[in-house]
Amino acid sequence: MMKLHDFLILDLYKKFIMESAVKKKKKKSKKDWISKAIEKPGSLRALAAKEGAIKDDGTINVEWLKNKAKSKNPKTAKRARLALTLRKLKKG
Repeated sequence: MMKLHDFLILDLYKKFIMESAVKKKKKKSKKDWISKAIEKPGSLRALAAKEGAIKDDGTINVEWLKNKAKSKNPKTAKRARLALTLRKLKKG
């Protein structure tokens, strides 16, 4: 027959297992945020090429990105802001 003490230990053990499982899920989602943020790879580059904002070395013009970050088109603005953020991470 289990005593109250045994039930408390079992309950604490279950809570510990559940918390560690939740922590593992959170770590993975933080790690993969970049791949989830990029919905359509290459779409911003295609727009930049169409508007002539690709430089000779193959990179997108930063001033063009800053202007597009303020765009009325929400998708383009979001993509431009993400590109500027990723640029900062690369320099990191």
